[in-house]
Amino acid sequence: GGYAGCTLLPEGMTVLAVEFKLNLLSPAQGDFLEATGRVIRPGRTLIVCQLDVWGVGSAGRKHVATGMQTLIAIPDRPGA
Repeated sequence: GGYAGCTLLPEGMTVLAVEFKLNLLSPAQGDFLEATGRVIRPGRTLIVCQLDVWGVGSAGRKHVATGMQTLIAIPDRPGA
């Protein structure tokens, strides 16, 4: 979700989480995890994102977590 929000920002800006809700749906099993994030509402200051995580293995994909987060755009602090 945070990376999705960062794609909308100009160089020199980053994000911090203001609010974060995560629902764990089932144990994460498989060979690796696959996560996707998308921006639901891009605002000037606040950005709302949705995120989903799947466990991926030989048996296929299983949805293991979903969440929403609100991010705030702030100036990046290199070296901080």
